[in-house]
Amino acid sequence: MLKAFEMTKIKADWLTRENTRAVMALFGGAEAFFVGGCVRNGLIDAPVSDIDIATNLLPEQVLDRAERAGLKAIPTGLEHGTITVVSEGEPFEITTYRKDIETHGRHATVQFSDKIEDDAARRDFTMNALYADKNGTLVDPLHGLPDLRARRVRFIHDAHERVREDYLRILRFFRFHAWYGDDSAGLDSEALAACADGLDGLAGISKERVGSEMIKLLKAKEPSMAVAAMAQTGVLQTLIPGADPRFFLVLIDVELGIDPIARLVALGGRDVEKGLRLSRDQMRRYTKIKDFVESPASLAEVAYREGEDMARAVAGCRAAFFEHPVSAAALEEIDHGSAVRFPVSAQDLMPEFQGGALGQALRRIERLWISGGMTDGKTDLLELFRKEHGND
Repeated sequence: MLKAFEMTKIKADWLTRENTRAVMALFGGAEAFFVGGCVRNGLIDAPVSDIDIATNLLPEQVLDRAERAGLKAIPTGLEHGTITVVSEGEPFEITTYRKDIETHGRHATVQFSDKIEDDAARRDFTMNALYADKNGTLVDPLHGLPDLRARRVRFIHDAHERVREDYLRILRFFRFHAWYGDDSAGLDSEALAACADGLDGLAGISKERVGSEMIKLLKAKEPSMAVAAMAQTGVLQTLIPGADPRFFLVLIDVELGIDPIARLVALGGRDVEKGLRLSRDQMRRYTKIKDFVESPASLAEVAYREGEDMARAVAGCRAAFFEHPVSAAALEEIDHGSAVRFPVSAQDLMPEFQGGALGQALRRIERLWISGGMTDGKTDLLELFRKEHGND
Protein backbone atom coordinates (compact mmCIF):
# COMPACT_ATOMS: atom_id res chain seq x y z
CA MET A 1 0.00 0.00 0.00
CA LEU A 2 1.28 3.47 -0.92
CA LYS A 3 2.54 5.39 2.08
CA ALA A 4 1.41 8.97 2.65
CA PHE A 5 3.53 11.13 4.94
CA GLU A 6 0.77 12.74 6.98
CA MET A 7 3.21 14.91 8.90
CA THR A 8 4.81 16.25 5.71
CA LYS A 9 2.62 18.67 3.85
CA ILE A 10 3.05 21.42 1.31
CA LYS A 11 1.79 24.78 2.47
CA ALA A 12 1.67 27.02 -0.58
CA ASP A 13 -0.73 29.56 -2.06
CA TRP A 14 -1.02 27.72 -5.38
CA LEU A 15 -2.32 24.62 -3.61
CA THR A 16 -5.47 26.33 -2.34
CA ARG A 17 -6.26 28.62 -5.26
CA GLU A 18 -9.70 28.27 -6.83
CA ASN A 19 -8.31 27.32 -10.23
CA THR A 20 -6.11 24.59 -8.73
CA ARG A 21 -9.04 23.16 -6.81
CA ALA A 22 -11.16 23.23 -9.97
CA VAL A 23 -8.61 21.11 -11.81
CA MET A 24 -8.22 18.61 -8.97
CA ALA A 25 -11.99 18.27 -8.77
CA LEU A 26 -11.92 16.67 -12.24
CA PHE A 27 -10.53 13.43 -10.91
CA GLY A 28 -13.34 12.38 -8.59
CA GLY A 29 -12.52 8.91 -7.30
CA ALA A 30 -9.45 8.52 -9.54
CA GLU A 31 -5.87 9.02 -8.39
CA ALA A 32 -4.32 12.42 -9.03
CA PHE A 33 -1.18 13.85 -7.46
CA PHE A 34 0.87 16.97 -7.88
CA VAL A 35 4.32 15.90 -8.95
CA GLY A 36 7.84 17.09 -9.68
CA GLY A 37 9.01 20.65 -9.34
CA CYS A 38 5.89 22.06 -7.69
CA VAL A 39 6.14 19.46 -4.92
CA ARG A 40 9.91 19.70 -4.57
CA ASN A 41 9.90 23.49 -4.43
CA GLY A 42 6.81 23.57 -2.27
CA LEU A 43 8.57 21.47 0.34
CA ILE A 44 11.64 23.72 0.44
CA ASP A 45 9.67 26.97 0.14
CA ALA A 46 11.11 27.85 -3.27
CA PRO A 47 9.17 29.61 -6.07
CA VAL A 48 6.89 27.40 -8.19
CA SER A 49 6.41 28.24 -11.85
CA ASP A 50 4.62 25.17 -13.26
CA ILE A 51 2.08 22.81 -11.75
CA ASP A 52 2.20 19.24 -13.04
CA ILE A 53 -0.25 16.49 -12.12
CA ALA A 54 0.07 12.71 -12.52
CA THR A 55 -3.01 10.48 -12.66
CA ASN A 56 -4.13 6.93 -13.34
CA LEU A 57 -6.81 8.25 -15.74
CA LEU A 58 -6.12 7.79 -19.44
CA PRO A 59 -5.62 11.00 -21.45
CA GLU A 60 -8.96 10.60 -23.25
CA GLN A 61 -10.69 10.42 -19.86
CA VAL A 62 -8.93 13.61 -18.72
CA LEU A 63 -10.04 15.35 -21.93
CA ASP A 64 -13.61 14.25 -21.46
CA ARG A 65 -13.81 15.28 -17.81
CA ALA A 66 -12.21 18.68 -18.47
CA GLU A 67 -14.58 19.45 -21.34
CA ARG A 68 -17.62 18.42 -19.28
CA ALA A 69 -16.42 20.71 -16.49
CA GLY A 70 -16.12 23.62 -18.93
CA LEU A 71 -12.34 23.82 -18.74
CA LYS A 72 -10.18 24.23 -21.83
CA ALA A 73 -8.24 21.04 -22.56
CA ILE A 74 -5.38 20.85 -25.07
CA PRO A 75 -3.94 17.47 -26.20
CA THR A 76 -0.35 18.76 -26.06
CA GLY A 77 1.20 15.28 -25.94
CA LEU A 78 -1.63 12.81 -26.36
CA GLU A 79 0.56 9.92 -27.50
CA HIS A 80 2.69 10.36 -24.38
CA GLY A 81 -0.30 10.79 -22.11
CA THR A 82 -0.16 14.55 -21.54
CA ILE A 83 -3.13 16.90 -21.57
CA THR A 84 -2.85 20.59 -20.70
CA VAL A 85 -5.90 21.87 -18.86
CA VAL A 86 -6.29 25.64 -18.59
CA SER A 87 -8.07 26.99 -15.52
CA GLU A 88 -8.50 30.75 -15.13
CA GLY A 89 -5.76 31.29 -17.68
CA GLU A 90 -3.20 29.07 -15.96
CA PRO A 91 -2.00 25.84 -17.63
CA PHE A 92 -1.88 22.58 -15.65
CA GLU A 93 0.00 19.73 -17.33
CA ILE A 94 -1.74 16.44 -16.57
CA THR A 95 -0.01 13.19 -17.51
CA THR A 96 -1.14 9.59 -17.18
CA TYR A 97 1.11 7.29 -15.16
CA ARG A 98 3.66 5.78 -17.54
CA LYS A 99 6.50 3.33 -17.69
CA ASP A 100 9.23 3.20 -20.30
CA ILE A 101 9.21 0.24 -22.66
CA GLU A 102 12.14 1.44 -24.75
CA THR A 103 14.35 4.51 -24.46
CA HIS A 104 16.17 6.23 -27.30
CA GLY A 105 17.71 9.57 -26.47
CA ARG A 106 15.31 12.39 -25.75
CA HIS A 107 12.32 10.21 -26.64
CA ALA A 108 10.99 6.98 -25.20
CA THR A 109 8.36 4.42 -26.08
CA VAL A 110 5.99 4.47 -23.13
CA GLN A 111 3.14 2.37 -21.87
CA PHE A 112 0.39 3.78 -19.70
CA SER A 113 0.22 2.38 -16.20
CA ASP A 114 -2.13 2.45 -13.24
CA LYS A 115 0.70 2.42 -10.71
CA ILE A 116 2.34 5.54 -9.32
CA GLU A 117 5.50 3.50 -8.61
CA ASP A 118 5.95 2.95 -12.37
CA ASP A 119 5.59 6.68 -12.98
CA ALA A 120 8.11 7.51 -10.25
CA ALA A 121 10.69 5.01 -11.50
CA ARG A 122 10.94 6.64 -14.94
CA ARG A 123 11.87 10.07 -13.57
CA ASP A 124 15.43 11.38 -13.29
CA PHE A 125 16.23 12.35 -9.69
CA THR A 126 14.80 11.14 -6.41
CA MET A 127 13.87 14.70 -5.42
CA ASN A 128 11.73 14.92 -8.57
CA ALA A 129 9.81 11.72 -7.78
CA LEU A 130 7.85 13.32 -4.96
CA TYR A 131 4.06 13.54 -5.14
CA ALA A 132 1.38 15.30 -3.11
CA ASP A 133 -2.37 14.83 -2.95
CA LYS A 134 -4.91 17.62 -3.35
CA ASN A 135 -4.45 18.62 0.28
CA GLY A 136 -0.67 18.83 -0.03
CA THR A 137 0.10 15.60 1.85
CA LEU A 138 3.33 14.04 0.60
CA VAL A 139 3.47 10.69 -1.18
CA ASP A 140 7.01 9.36 -1.62
CA PRO A 141 7.12 6.10 -3.63
CA LEU A 142 10.93 5.98 -3.95
CA HIS A 143 11.90 7.54 -0.61
CA GLY A 144 13.27 10.71 -2.18
CA LEU A 145 12.35 12.97 0.75
CA PRO A 146 15.59 12.29 2.68
CA ASP A 147 17.58 13.32 -0.42
CA LEU A 148 15.61 16.54 -0.75
CA ARG A 149 16.05 17.34 2.92
CA ALA A 150 19.80 16.71 2.62
CA ARG A 151 19.89 18.73 -0.62
CA ARG A 152 21.41 15.69 -2.33
CA VAL A 153 20.84 15.36 -6.09
CA ARG A 154 20.77 11.64 -6.83
CA PHE A 155 19.65 9.67 -9.85
CA ILE A 156 16.83 7.17 -9.39
CA HIS A 157 18.18 3.61 -9.17
CA ASP A 158 21.16 3.14 -11.56
CA ALA A 159 22.77 6.47 -12.54
CA HIS A 160 24.43 5.06 -15.68
CA GLU A 161 21.12 3.70 -16.93
CA ARG A 162 19.31 6.98 -16.27
CA VAL A 163 21.98 8.86 -18.25
CA ARG A 164 21.89 6.41 -21.17
CA GLU A 165 18.13 6.88 -21.34
CA ASP A 166 18.55 10.60 -21.89
CA TYR A 167 21.94 12.31 -22.07
CA LEU A 168 20.37 15.69 -21.33
CA ARG A 169 20.18 14.42 -17.76
CA ILE A 170 23.92 15.04 -17.51
CA LEU A 171 23.33 18.77 -17.79
CA ARG A 172 20.24 18.60 -15.60
CA PHE A 173 22.28 16.89 -12.88
CA PHE A 174 24.73 19.79 -12.67
CA ARG A 175 21.95 22.38 -12.96
CA PHE A 176 19.96 20.75 -10.18
CA HIS A 177 22.99 20.67 -7.91
CA ALA A 178 23.62 24.36 -8.61
CA TRP A 179 20.06 25.20 -7.61
CA TYR A 180 19.19 22.62 -4.96
CA GLY A 181 22.38 20.82 -3.90
CA ASP A 182 24.41 21.25 -0.74
CA ASP A 183 28.00 22.05 -1.68
CA SER A 184 29.28 21.00 1.73
CA ALA A 185 28.31 17.41 0.99
CA GLY A 186 29.82 17.42 -2.50
CA LEU A 187 28.22 15.85 -5.57
CA ASP A 188 27.04 12.26 -5.73
CA SER A 189 30.00 10.11 -6.84
CA GLU A 190 27.92 7.59 -8.79
CA ALA A 191 26.24 10.40 -10.67
CA LEU A 192 29.58 12.03 -11.51
CA ALA A 193 30.92 8.74 -12.84
CA ALA A 194 27.83 8.28 -15.00
CA CYS A 195 28.17 11.81 -16.38
CA ALA A 196 31.84 11.28 -17.20
CA ASP A 197 31.07 8.00 -18.94
CA GLY A 198 28.30 9.60 -20.98
CA LEU A 199 30.31 12.38 -22.64
CA ASP A 200 29.90 10.93 -26.14
CA GLY A 201 26.13 11.13 -25.78
CA LEU A 202 26.21 14.91 -25.39
CA ALA A 203 26.79 15.28 -29.13
CA GLY A 204 23.28 14.00 -29.78
CA ILE A 205 21.54 16.73 -27.78
CA SER A 206 20.24 19.72 -29.72
CA LYS A 207 22.42 22.79 -29.25
CA GLU A 208 19.36 24.83 -28.28
CA ARG A 209 18.73 22.41 -25.39
CA VAL A 210 22.35 22.60 -24.32
CA GLY A 211 22.27 26.40 -24.37
CA SER A 212 19.03 26.51 -22.41
CA GLU A 213 20.39 24.20 -19.70
CA MET A 214 23.64 26.14 -19.42
CA ILE A 215 21.88 29.47 -19.01
CA LYS A 216 19.55 28.00 -16.37
CA LEU A 217 22.56 26.63 -14.49
CA LEU A 218 24.43 29.94 -14.70
CA LYS A 219 21.44 31.76 -13.23
CA ALA A 220 21.86 29.91 -9.93
CA LYS A 221 23.06 31.98 -7.01
CA GLU A 222 26.14 29.84 -6.32
CA PRO A 223 27.01 27.49 -9.21
CA SER A 224 30.76 27.30 -8.52
CA MET A 225 30.95 23.69 -7.40
CA ALA A 226 28.63 22.48 -10.15
CA VAL A 227 30.71 24.18 -12.85
CA ALA A 228 33.97 22.95 -11.32
CA ALA A 229 32.59 19.42 -11.35
CA MET A 230 31.54 19.85 -14.97
CA ALA A 231 35.14 20.69 -15.78
CA GLN A 232 36.47 17.80 -13.71
CA THR A 233 34.28 15.26 -15.53
CA GLY A 234 35.05 16.72 -18.98
CA VAL A 235 31.47 17.87 -19.56
CA LEU A 236 32.34 21.58 -19.68
CA GLN A 237 35.08 21.19 -22.29
CA THR A 238 32.89 18.88 -24.36
CA LEU A 239 30.23 21.57 -24.56
CA ILE A 240 32.61 24.54 -24.91
CA PRO A 241 36.07 23.56 -26.18
CA GLY A 242 38.78 25.40 -24.28
CA ALA A 243 36.49 26.56 -21.46
CA ASP A 244 38.16 26.90 -18.06
CA PRO A 245 36.43 27.65 -14.75
CA ARG A 246 39.40 29.57 -13.29
CA PHE A 247 38.16 33.10 -13.97
CA PHE A 248 34.53 32.05 -13.64
CA LEU A 249 35.18 31.05 -10.03
CA VAL A 250 36.76 34.47 -9.38
CA LEU A 251 33.82 36.23 -11.03
CA ILE A 252 31.36 34.56 -8.66
CA ASP A 253 33.17 36.31 -5.80
CA VAL A 254 33.56 39.75 -7.40
CA GLU A 255 30.51 40.14 -9.68
CA LEU A 256 28.10 43.03 -9.18
CA GLY A 257 24.99 40.91 -9.64
CA ILE A 258 24.01 37.55 -11.13
CA ASP A 259 24.43 37.72 -14.90
CA PRO A 260 24.49 34.33 -16.67
CA ILE A 261 25.87 35.80 -19.90
CA ALA A 262 28.75 37.54 -18.12
CA ARG A 263 29.46 34.27 -16.32
CA LEU A 264 29.55 32.54 -19.69
CA VAL A 265 32.08 35.09 -20.94
CA ALA A 266 34.25 34.36 -17.89
CA LEU A 267 34.29 30.66 -18.77
CA GLY A 268 36.06 31.48 -22.02
CA GLY A 269 36.41 28.81 -24.68
CA ARG A 270 35.78 28.64 -28.40
CA ASP A 271 32.75 28.34 -30.66
CA VAL A 272 30.24 29.34 -27.98
CA GLU A 273 27.66 30.36 -30.58
CA LYS A 274 27.99 27.03 -32.37
CA GLY A 275 28.10 24.91 -29.24
CA LEU A 276 25.25 26.45 -27.26
CA ARG A 277 22.99 28.02 -29.90
CA LEU A 278 21.81 30.86 -27.69
CA SER A 279 18.99 33.20 -28.60
CA ARG A 280 19.83 36.18 -30.78
CA ASP A 281 19.56 38.58 -27.83
CA GLN A 282 21.71 36.37 -25.61
CA MET A 283 24.39 36.02 -28.27
CA ARG A 284 24.37 39.77 -28.92
CA ARG A 285 24.87 40.44 -25.21
CA TYR A 286 27.62 37.81 -25.02
CA THR A 287 29.48 39.43 -27.91
CA LYS A 288 29.13 42.94 -26.48
CA ILE A 289 30.39 41.96 -23.03
CA LYS A 290 33.31 40.03 -24.52
CA ASP A 291 34.24 42.89 -26.87
CA PHE A 292 34.02 45.54 -24.15
CA VAL A 293 36.08 43.43 -21.75
CA GLU A 294 38.84 43.24 -24.34
CA SER A 295 38.55 46.88 -25.47
CA PRO A 296 40.19 49.99 -23.96
CA ALA A 297 36.78 51.66 -23.49
CA SER A 298 36.29 53.09 -20.02
CA LEU A 299 33.49 51.78 -17.84
CA ALA A 300 31.99 55.26 -18.00
CA GLU A 301 31.81 54.98 -21.78
CA VAL A 302 30.30 51.48 -21.57
CA ALA A 303 27.67 52.72 -19.13
CA TYR A 304 26.92 55.75 -21.33
CA ARG A 305 26.60 53.70 -24.51
CA GLU A 306 25.01 50.49 -23.22
CA GLY A 307 23.64 51.24 -19.77
CA GLU A 308 24.57 50.47 -16.18
CA ASP A 309 23.74 46.76 -16.41
CA MET A 310 26.19 46.18 -19.25
CA ALA A 311 28.90 48.24 -17.51
CA ARG A 312 28.51 46.22 -14.30
CA ALA A 313 28.87 42.99 -16.26
CA VAL A 314 32.00 44.27 -18.00
CA ALA A 315 33.45 45.54 -14.70
CA GLY A 316 32.92 42.13 -13.08
CA CYS A 317 34.56 40.26 -15.95
CA ARG A 318 37.54 42.62 -16.13
CA ALA A 319 38.06 42.29 -12.39
CA ALA A 320 37.82 38.50 -12.63
CA PHE A 321 40.40 38.32 -15.40
CA PHE A 322 42.79 40.41 -13.30
CA GLU A 323 41.77 38.42 -10.22
CA HIS A 324 40.92 41.36 -8.00
CA PRO A 325 37.69 42.97 -6.72
CA VAL A 326 35.81 45.67 -8.59
CA SER A 327 37.31 48.94 -7.36
CA ALA A 328 35.44 51.90 -5.90
CA ALA A 329 36.78 53.97 -8.81
CA ALA A 330 35.18 51.55 -11.27
CA LEU A 331 31.82 51.92 -9.54
CA GLU A 332 32.15 55.71 -9.69
CA GLU A 333 32.86 55.48 -13.41
CA ILE A 334 29.75 53.41 -13.94
CA ASP A 335 27.62 55.83 -11.94
CA HIS A 336 28.98 58.77 -13.91
CA GLY A 337 28.51 57.16 -17.30
CA SER A 338 24.97 56.10 -16.45
CA ALA A 339 23.95 59.60 -15.42
CA VAL A 340 25.48 61.83 -18.11
CA ARG A 341 23.84 62.89 -21.36
CA PHE A 342 25.67 64.07 -24.45
CA PRO A 343 25.08 67.85 -24.37
CA VAL A 344 25.30 68.57 -28.12
CA SER A 345 22.43 68.04 -30.56
CA ALA A 346 22.16 68.22 -34.34
CA GLN A 347 20.48 71.62 -34.10
CA ASP A 348 23.61 73.04 -32.46
CA LEU A 349 25.55 72.38 -35.69
CA MET A 350 22.99 73.46 -38.25
CA PRO A 351 22.95 74.98 -40.80
CA GLU A 352 26.75 74.86 -40.91
CA PHE A 353 26.61 71.08 -41.26
CA GLN A 354 24.04 69.08 -43.23
CA GLY A 355 23.43 65.44 -44.17
CA GLY A 356 26.33 63.02 -43.77
CA ALA A 357 28.67 65.79 -42.67
CA LEU A 358 26.34 66.54 -39.78
CA GLY A 359 26.47 62.95 -38.52
CA GLN A 360 30.27 62.88 -38.82
CA ALA A 361 30.56 66.11 -36.88
CA LEU A 362 28.33 64.85 -34.08
CA ARG A 363 30.33 61.64 -33.79
CA ARG A 364 33.59 63.58 -33.70
CA ILE A 365 32.33 65.87 -30.97
CA GLU A 366 31.07 62.85 -29.01
CA ARG A 367 34.54 61.29 -29.20
CA LEU A 368 36.05 64.53 -27.90
CA TRP A 369 33.53 64.54 -25.07
CA ILE A 370 34.21 60.89 -24.13
CA SER A 371 38.00 61.32 -24.28
CA GLY A 372 37.65 64.28 -21.92
CA GLY A 373 35.85 62.22 -19.33
CA MET A 374 32.32 63.24 -20.39
CA THR A 375 32.44 66.37 -18.23
CA ASP A 376 32.56 69.22 -20.78
CA GLY A 377 29.43 71.23 -21.44
CA LYS A 378 28.00 72.24 -24.80
CA THR A 379 29.82 75.59 -25.07
CA ASP A 380 33.25 74.15 -24.32
CA LEU A 381 32.71 71.22 -26.67
CA LEU A 382 31.59 73.36 -29.60
CA GLU A 383 34.52 75.71 -29.07
CA LEU A 384 36.97 72.80 -28.95
CA PHE A 385 35.44 71.22 -32.02
CA ARG A 386 35.53 74.42 -34.07
CA LYS A 387 39.20 74.93 -33.16
CA GLU A 388 39.99 71.39 -34.36
CA HIS A 389 37.67 71.67 -37.34
CA GLY A 390 39.33 74.88 -38.37
CA ASN A 391 42.67 73.11 -38.45
CA ASP A 392 41.40 70.38 -40.82
